[in-house]
Formats: sequence, structure tokens, C-alpha cells
Amino acid sequence: MSSHFNGYNIVVTGGAGALGVAVVRKLVGEGAVCHVPCVSEKDRDTVSALDSQLVRAVAGVDLTDEQIVIDYYSDVAASGQIWGSIHLVGGFLAAPLLETSRKDFVHQFELNVLTAFLCSREAVRHIRQAARGGCIVNVAARPAVEPRTGSGRIAYTAAKSAVAALSESLGEELAEQRIWVNAIAPSIMDTPANRDAMPKADFNQWVRVEDVAATVVSLVSPENRCVRSGIVPVYGSS
Repeated sequence: MSSHFNGYNIVVTGGAGALGVAVVRKLVGEGAVCHVPCVSEKDRDTVSALDSQLVRAVAGVDLTDEQIVIDYYSDVAASGQIWGSIHLVGGFLAAPLLETSRKDFVHQFELNVLTAFLCSREAVRHIRQAARGGCIVNVAARPAVEPRTGSGRIAYTAAKSAVAALSESLGEELAEQRIWVNAIAPSIMDTPANRDAMPKADFNQWVRVEDVAATVVSLVSPENRCVRSGIVPVYGSS
């Protein structure tokens, strides 16, 4: 096992999802201690099974609740200095304008933007205490970089565009503290859920979650000494 991240505490939201599992697996394989906030006990058990020593998963964490997020990051920091925070939790909605309600629109912002904002803020609050820098990685999407590709997914596209803007802005704001903030912008990832939803698609054109995970890990790595304020396309051959 590589010790590249040995002794580093990293929060991974959405750690029980397809990309989350790939990210956590790679991080613990390099020695990181992964702290994973989960909504359900099922998700907690899924991610805990990856490594009983290096994965510390907690159920009942609603990342849209400000006080819960504050308390969660305080608890993590009490167990060890936080180096990085990776925000994979989010939501997707494929609906055109006239089929998108106010509730739908707001919910996309809660799941994607609010969670990234709250987690980034609380991560920074604790990362800066060590004065050694750190890394934050958010998840935008291809429509955030190329909005025309978000046609028919207006709420999702708007929310992910906000995540991209948040990441670029924070990257500039925190640069002097050497806290690098970046976001990845995936195209369609090859996951079981996406295969079920689009069974006639050419899966070979989709980007592998393991490859996306490798990009995420490189951005949160202590070896990343200069990349910040970036929206990194992870499209594969699609």
C-alpha cells in the first residue's frame, strides 16, 4: 500500500455513491483517513466495509442543515487536523423548463450548491488552523462548462454552474492561505445507475469512475502545489 496520504484526514461527502466508493478506495489505498458523512445507515455500512481502520463513516448527517454541517466538521477536526474535503454529494434532475417546478429548482441548488458551500466553509474553518494549507474539491458537470449541453436539464445546469463559480471564486479568495479549491466537471460516468437509465448508449464512450476518482485524488493530494481555481473537464472520449 502506498503511504502517499499517510496521516492525512480527508472528508469525502457522497462517499457511498459510485464515484465516492472509487475515491475512498483510492484514498485509503494511499494511507488517508477518510471521514464520510452519510444520511443512512445503509450508506454508512457500504463505505465502512471498504476499510475498517481508515474509513470513519457516520450516519444521520444532513449536509443541507447548517448546524449539522458545523457540528460534523468540528467532530472530525477534534479527531485530527483536516487536510482536505471532497464534496461529491449532489443531485440530478432531467426536466425541461416547463416541467421544472420552483421546488425542483430550489432542491437542485440545495443538493448541489448549498452542500458544497457549507462543507467548503466548515472545511476551511478547520484547515486554516494548521496554517499548512489544504485542498477542497467540488463537483460541477459538463453543462457547467458548456451550458448548451444542459438543454432539457435547466435546474441541474444552473446549479452545477453555480458550483463551478463558487469553486473558482473560493480558489482565488483562499490562495494566499494555500488552500487550493478546484472542481471537476464530469461528462456521463459509467455507473450502474447510468447504464440502467440509458441501456442503449455506447458505454465505451463514458468516462470510468476510477479515472474520475484518480483526478479527484490528484487535486486533493499534498503533491498538488499549484493547481487552484480550476474547473477540470473529465470527459473521457465522450
